[in-house]
Amino acid sequence: MLNSLYEKAIAKRGFIQDIGSETDVESQLEYKWFNRDIGESSDDFSIAAGDGSFNKKKFLTTNFCAVGAESIIYDGEIKKIDDSDIFDISHISFLDELLGSYMAIYELKCALRAIKDYDVDYYMFDGSILGDLQNAFPRGAKLPDKLRENMDDSLLNEFERRLNQRHFGLVFPDIRDSLKLVEMPKRENSNKIEEYNLHLAAVEKIILLKELLTYKGKMISISKTSSDNELFKWNIPDISFLDKFTKKQGISKIEYRRVFKKAPFPFYNDFFKQLKFTVFYVRLQDNKNVLKVELPYKASKKEVFEIVKKINVLSVQGYPYLLNKAHNDVVITDRNMKELMKIAKIYETTNREVMSW
Repeated sequence: MLNSLYEKAIAKRGFIQDIGSETDVESQLEYKWFNRDIGESSDDFSIAAGDGSFNKKKFLTTNFCAVGAESIIYDGEIKKIDDSDIFDISHISFLDELLGSYMAIYELKCALRAIKDYDVDYYMFDGSILGDLQNAFPRGAKLPDKLRENMDDSLLNEFERRLNQRHFGLVFPDIRDSLKLVEMPKRENSNKIEEYNLHLAAVEKIILLKELLTYKGKMISISKTSSDNELFKWNIPDISFLDKFTKKQGISKIEYRRVFKKAPFPFYNDFFKQLKFTVFYVRLQDNKNVLKVELPYKASKKEVFEIVKKINVLSVQGYPYLLNKAHNDVVITDRNMKELMKIAKIYETTNREVMSW
């Protein structure tokens, strides 16, 4: 089989086409990208950044999962806060989506603690808050009927009450059990409980996002990658276009966007739909990667330039140091998973071990 694949690779050499040499790149960049020195802010301010991670180990009967997040605060000295847990989760098709929701909850709670407990002036969020809002509703499993019937103010009030009391961990399992929201089928091998968990985790995440966005003047979303192509309308991402055809420090045209009109929210729909995001791209250092930046409010050009200069103060090699450190700190490696399983005394045959018999 491999020989036939090699032959096809030779036959299709170059079938992934680059942007043609006939493309007038300069005209594409005109009024959309501006080379300029970024500089650094001389203001006195505190800033924090956070990231999250998850990993999993598949066994014959279940999955051993670890999830965590960390925020790093700089107010003259480095401080850290984190949140994490380990779970066993049954075999489900939407496992990564579920773990991603858990991770997002931990990230948001760390961000809120950094803002509330340390009163930081700015918080750098890894990824896209606008993207999270565009995809707030779970896709991996259908909303159970019993949960749909209970998506009301009493459920929202219970979430808000518990989240006010507890600023770490997941609160939805306690709400699920205390309100008896799960209606289990007769089949013992059903994964129904995980369907409830997926949607309840989404509710918890949405409530946390709403609370975080009450501090929207502090929030800065930064992405190293993005599939967005709204700026150039090409069939490749804008960030890839700029990485390829620009090399100098600079900033893109500033755009303003709202959440999709059809994006569904079980709660706070009006709040999320009235938000206006400021979106732009920036390169902080010559020949380094372009970053996508989002501010969850309408910022003027002057405000954007001031934010960029603040980001640049603690940037190394064209990327915010705190974000890079948070990412490196929080990664859960396969080696970490083996160590966690050893500490937890978890031993079971995996599918791969069965295949090696």
